[in-house]
Amino acid sequence: MNVFKDFEAKIKAALEAASAAGELPSDLDLSRLTVEPPRDASHGDVSTNAAMVLAKQAGKPPRAIAETLVARLRALPEVTAAEIAGPGFVNLRVAAGYWRRRLTDVLVAGTTYGASTMGNGVAVNVEYVSANPTGPLHAAHARGAVVGDALAALLEKAGYAVTREYYINDAGAQVEVLGRSTYLRYREAVTGEAADIPTGLYPGEYLRDVGQLLAARDGAKWLDKDEAEWLPACRDFAVETILGWIKDDLASMNIRHDVFTSERALVASGAVDSALKSLEDQGLIYVGVLEPPKGKKPEDWEPRPQTLFKATEFGDDVDRPLKKSDGSWTYFANDIAYHLDKVRRGTPVLIDVWGADHGGYVKRMEAAVKAVTGGQGALDVKICQLVHLMDNGQPVKMSKRAGTFVTLRDVLDAVGRDVVRFIMLTRRNDQTLEFDYAKVREQSKDNPVFYVQYAHARCRSVLRHAAEAHADWDLTGPGLASGADLDRLDSPEEVDLIRLLLSWPRLIEAAAEAHEPHRVAFYLHDVASAFHGLWNKGKDDATLRFLIEGDEGVTKARLALVKAVSLVIASGLAIMGVEPVEEMR
Repeated sequence: MNVFKDFEAKIKAALEAASAAGELPSDLDLSRLTVEPPRDASHGDVSTNAAMVLAKQAGKPPRAIAETLVARLRALPEVTAAEIAGPGFVNLRVAAGYWRRRLTDVLVAGTTYGASTMGNGVAVNVEYVSANPTGPLHAAHARGAVVGDALAALLEKAGYAVTREYYINDAGAQVEVLGRSTYLRYREAVTGEAADIPTGLYPGEYLRDVGQLLAARDGAKWLDKDEAEWLPACRDFAVETILGWIKDDLASMNIRHDVFTSERALVASGAVDSALKSLEDQGLIYVGVLEPPKGKKPEDWEPRPQTLFKATEFGDDVDRPLKKSDGSWTYFANDIAYHLDKVRRGTPVLIDVWGADHGGYVKRMEAAVKAVTGGQGALDVKICQLVHLMDNGQPVKMSKRAGTFVTLRDVLDAVGRDVVRFIMLTRRNDQTLEFDYAKVREQSKDNPVFYVQYAHARCRSVLRHAAEAHADWDLTGPGLASGADLDRLDSPEEVDLIRLLLSWPRLIEAAAEAHEPHRVAFYLHDVASAFHGLWNKGKDDATLRFLIEGDEGVTKARLALVKAVSLVIASGLAIMGVEPVEEMR
């Protein structure tokens, strides 16, 4: 149960009672009312804007409505104080007993605590990674993979029906380059003569592996063939092989996708022609000449007529080309068809997780989705900024095999999956992230992975010791919910921790609504900090320890709190795709 939803119901009931008593008009629209924590914690536990959003329809000043509401809320046994602030905010202070009683919600629900029906089963498509199948995944791909996968899990926790998708960019010039590069490595494998890789082709050592695999499958079959024959074979084999590597790396990260969509297959199906016909029928495609780019004019720019999409009618800065000079569709045209295809499959809410180099592509894609879906589709693009890989403050050397970047596999081998997944969520996706191997291996509070995992391990250690000392006690969540006297949790620190745990459902909903999975990592750090603080107090004062010999009541109550902490941390780590540890080694 979301405690803020509980108070929302109480506040709405108070307003309806005031209407019934003639203190407020009847039939007030309460849909814009919000109930949330005050921005400043010193102002109380719960705040509502009810008086301000109802003032116009009630025909009364906000503070007058607030006074009516406060008079009724003060009568609630859960409320110790109700105050009016500013233009009409109502701030409530909630009795400690209320928080203690609600701790049973966590204990009974277990790791499902925080699950919400907010999404109401609305279909959402989250597309992430979607790396070109021209080489192994690199470290920056890891960030997009984790953000996308955690966002999908977060949305599922909030009640949305989520499809995880990977778009295979297997059409266009880059895969033709891949095919030619692969052919040279294939010849090298068959003849034994070192390949000379011209500028413009892919020089990575990984293509030697592809060439050797192709040679092992086909022998010398393609050596004497024309390019028209060997190019499709080399291209398709390379795409299939590299995509297999990508899927293996994603599996090692515990990253999964429900759907893999091929750009080549989409184009072949006629989807691009169909999508652009839809735009043409709306009068949104024309032939025109674009102005030169602002700033320095490129040497190859020429004022030629182009087939253009009226992107400016939907919020973009300029209209966008749909055809190349050779008459083929642009990548943008293919992407329009792809996004329309996702909506037609039944997911009107689209979230794309892209790399830092795609920032300039956002406005045009948002405009295209609005246009091609008739406003039925909504696109949110999350740009993941760069990841700087360091080791003790020094840049990590590039992978010899990849040639120009550090592979995801290198990072996984260095620090492990859980560390990678956690660290990638310790910054907002639109902020640059520094990933230092040395720091993420530290066992200190400065390492957020260790800090949160250590809190969970400490919880499990306390519960194991309790089970050994009291084999007859029921230490399950429901057992502690019914068997512990939670009123024995009377220290301010304990109540503050309970209050923090009970904010988990609201955080789920707020983070899901904002599409911001990093909030989970921040929250878990706060929970770990509060728990470690309690632990340290017990080291200094024996009466504050979790297990008190000779005082069964306090011990059971504190075990209930420890159990709740472990459940909420495990619930959060599940969204992040991180395994909670039982003990630190």
